[in-house]
Amino acid sequence: MQLFFQKERLNLGNNMKLLNHIPAWLKNKYFLAGMGFIIWMLFFDPRDIFSQWERTQELKKLEASKEYYQQQIFTEKKDIEELKNNPAILEKFAREKYLMKRDNEDLFIVTEVKPEKK
Repeated sequence: MQLFFQKERLNLGNNMKLLNHIPAWLKNKYFLAGMGFIIWMLFFDPRDIFSQWERTQELKKLEASKEYYQQQIFTEKKDIEELKNNPAILEKFAREKYLMKRDNEDLFIVTEVKPEKK
C-alpha cells in the first residue's frame, strides 16, 4: 500500500511541474470561461459566424434580384401603358408575340438553321 501512495505522489509531482510551466493568465477561470464562450459563439451556436456570413451573402443576392425584378416591373408597366394607349403598338405586339394576322394575310415563319459542328 505504501508503494502505491509513493507512486501517486510522484505522479502528482510530475503534474505539478507541468502546471507550473503554464502561465497564470491561462489558468485564470475568467479567461477560460470567456474563451469557452467565444469558441461556443463562433463555432457551435446556431447563429455562428459562418452561418451569419452565408446569410449575409444570400441577402446580398436577394437584394440584387429584388432590384432586377423591380426594374422589370417598371418596364412591364410602361409597356402595358403604351399598349393601352396606342393601337399600332398593340397590333405590333400581337403580331410579334402571338403570331396573329389579319384575315386577308398569309403568315410565313422563317427560322434559321444553325449548321452542326463536327
